Amino acid sequence: MPKLNPQQKAAAQYINGPLLVLAGAGSGKTSVITRKIAWLIRDYGIPPRNIVAVTFTNKAAREMKTRVADLMDGQHSKELLISTFHSFGLKILREHLEQIGYRPGFSLYDGEDSQALLSKLLRGQYAGKNNPAEAVRYQISMWKNNLVSPAEAPLAAGGESIQDVAARVYGEYERHLQAYNAMDLDDLILKPVRLFQNQPEILEEWRRRVRYLLVDEYQDTNLCQYELVKLLAGHRGMLTVVGDDDQSIYTWRGAHPENLKQLQQDFPQLKVVKLEQNYRSSGRILKAANALIANNPHIFEKSLWCDRDYGAPLRVLRARGDEHEAERVVSELLYHKFKNNTDFRDYAVLYRENNQSRVLERVLRERRIPYFLSGGTSFFDKTEIKDVMAYLRLLCNPGDDNAFLRVINTPRREIGPATLELLAAHAAEIGTSLLQASMDPGIDTKLTARQETSLRGFTHWLMEMITKSEDEEPAKLVCDMLADLHYEDWLKDTCNDHKIAQRRMENVLELVGWIQRLARQEEDMTLSDLVARLTLSGILDKGDQENPGDLVSLMTVHAAKGLEFQHVFLVGMEEGLLPHHQNQSDAGVAEERRLAYVAMTRARQTLTFSFADRRKRGGEVIICEPSRFLKEMPADDLKWEEPDREPDPQAMLGRADVYLANLRNMLGNNS
Repeated sequence: MPKLNPQQKAAAQYINGPLLVLAGAGSGKTSVITRKIAWLIRDYGIPPRNIVAVTFTNKAAREMKTRVADLMDGQHSKELLISTFHSFGLKILREHLEQIGYRPGFSLYDGEDSQALLSKLLRGQYAGKNNPAEAVRYQISMWKNNLVSPAEAPLAAGGESIQDVAARVYGEYERHLQAYNAMDLDDLILKPVRLFQNQPEILEEWRRRVRYLLVDEYQDTNLCQYELVKLLAGHRGMLTVVGDDDQSIYTWRGAHPENLKQLQQDFPQLKVVKLEQNYRSSGRILKAANALIANNPHIFEKSLWCDRDYGAPLRVLRARGDEHEAERVVSELLYHKFKNNTDFRDYAVLYRENNQSRVLERVLRERRIPYFLSGGTSFFDKTEIKDVMAYLRLLCNPGDDNAFLRVINTPRREIGPATLELLAAHAAEIGTSLLQASMDPGIDTKLTARQETSLRGFTHWLMEMITKSEDEEPAKLVCDMLADLHYEDWLKDTCNDHKIAQRRMENVLELVGWIQRLARQEEDMTLSDLVARLTLSGILDKGDQENPGDLVSLMTVHAAKGLEFQHVFLVGMEEGLLPHHQNQSDAGVAEERRLAYVAMTRARQTLTFSFADRRKRGGEVIICEPSRFLKEMPADDLKWEEPDREPDPQAMLGRADVYLANLRNMLGNNS
């Protein structure tokens, strides 16, 4: 295992107070965190159960766990808590549900569930109009991230129409969540913070349990997450945070890079260690990235360097239009692959907007180049998985109306919209959940005999399953439930293609296998624990799929953060795209510059930019200008290449020779 450099070692072994590790791109921050955890256990003597490390994605948490397990030869790995912020919040809340007024088996709402609830609450105000539920959900989420309560929301609204609507409905939304025994994703951080603020004895209990706290990607924390960190660290300041203000690219979803500065104010004894040696990129790539990011204001100054080769010039490809840009990028990629005998997985094409991938995908398909599109449909977004998860949510929390509505006709039970409207009206009238209302004697007078028979049949079966769930092992319960539902037969009946039905059932069986593995890992895990864990995985793992083979990676720059590739193409390097036309304030352009910096520092060996003279946007063709960011890089390190007006015969012959040589090699290898 490689030795730590002096700065990395200093960060890993500093224990005399709070520490900020300012870790530049590719500087080995994960090594520092994992080595520090091992050092805290072996050399400093802190029991592993008293160490907590938090990060932002399940993928990053899994990587940390694996590395620590390797360092510790597999010892103590089960005792360590290395998780996402939200998983950590969930752990805290599960132990203190009574104190926050919740019952066991609460439901965790994803964005779709929250939006459905808000749409229902707003329906009367926006009948026949565009329902602003999505915008309202975003605003309430931002308020929760900024510790703004429903009572404070009207003062924070500032007179903007959506904010005013959100302020009016925020309190009602919270009351409905509590009534449904449900929480949204933001509550997993906000409620522990409120719990610690309001009940100091519980905070002290957790401070005794968390003797050392480590936080990864600290620049991405919001105010609520920062408050949780500050509360747990307390006056002892047994805390290490690792971050880089130059890689803060999530302010649009509440990240607060100013938390780095706030850390100095709240912990005056804070020590700062800078990791500036880069182990990823060539010297030329780092020089250009440093020059670009130097145009931003900085809380802490740093400059990346490496002892690798200076590397090839950074190419800038000019194209006539977006289709020509895609064709040119794909041609250059294919030529480079053949010439250097590389793999497709070595290449990534990055872009600012998701819609830029369409023309790239078309050209890649035409050239029969295999590719992987990051940010596609996640496992937990598949219809069949959402169906099964909704059943499990309802078994744990009979008051979950969203889950009830999803499963009541899956498979079909001839319970139509008219029945559901009458049921919803009755539930509102008696102030209870849809399931409780369906069992209330008063519903009989409002339904026909046929409607009542269908509804009673479903609720009777469901109550039997709820009783069964109290004793039966979770994976077996799911299998029994699927058998009762004849779910596989229903898939065959409703899918046009037998292979599609088979694939969907395989997904369901994969979920069952996942439940079995989780249950084996923690023997005392209840069904509600499993459902909460799986629901959270589904929310956090969206867009976090890994390239499954030898495929070219297509992804947004946001999705590329934390990854690295041998060869990177950054397309759409234009004013209006990067920097984006919706982010033109000084703060907005600074974030767009950080985004470009992140994209550049994904590359190990070669980095190629491209831009188009014209681009289709919103049904019209617009004239484009090269991004100002290109002008902020050293001119000597950029190689600008105009579009070929006439094919160069010598260049064409040279490329043909490369293609033929590679074909001969392929034929020779296969003979």
